[in-house]
Amino acid sequence: MERKLPFVLAITGASGSIYGLRLLQYLLEMEQPVELLVSRGAKEVMATEMDLHFAADLKPELLTFLSLPSSAPLVLHRVDDYGASVASGSYPTRGMAVVPCSLGTLGAIAAGLSESLIHRAAAVCLKEKRPLLVLLREMPFGQIQIKNMLALSEAGATVACASPAFYHQPQSVSDMVDFVVGRTLDQFGFDHSLFKRWKEEVQPLNVPGKI
Repeated sequence: MERKLPFVLAITGASGSIYGLRLLQYLLEMEQPVELLVSRGAKEVMATEMDLHFAADLKPELLTFLSLPSSAPLVLHRVDDYGASVASGSYPTRGMAVVPCSLGTLGAIAAGLSESLIHRAAAVCLKEKRPLLVLLREMPFGQIQIKNMLALSEAGATVACASPAFYHQPQSVSDMVDFVVGRTLDQFGFDHSLFKRWKEEVQPLNVPGKI
């Protein structure tokens, strides 16, 4: 049987941790292997925005929170582990998304820094010509951030902003989150029915386990 290439997901310390958690939940529900990186700032944001206080052993607590079994295809890496699989270009992956992406992470990746495994894994995607998406959630953007976004775009990355649409008449925060997550999935060719598309008559499927 053909093995699914793992997908690299990084959750950093920008506001909007729910986007990263929902993306993780959906990928694992469809049995897509995920290599997960969570920054210290991301944990602090989760505590502030979602009242989530994870202990040192993050993986089982994350799976419990997301209503997923312990058998879910998730590998959690420490952000200081430069010997991890995703630090090497010889380790094949489907690509990487940084959701949400802090402005500090944006600047580090754009400058080619490797101050954490998140930066290194992103650099690997760029040099190996694999899909890389950074999802920003900020307003307004300063000139420095705009230059960093341009640098990443010119290097081959996809720069996205967490901007939910309203043409599908969202009824809840979850609906707006699912739109952003769905558009993120689109960039990597994942099939989904998280939202009603423009001019689409069929209603989106109700996906179990929404957060």
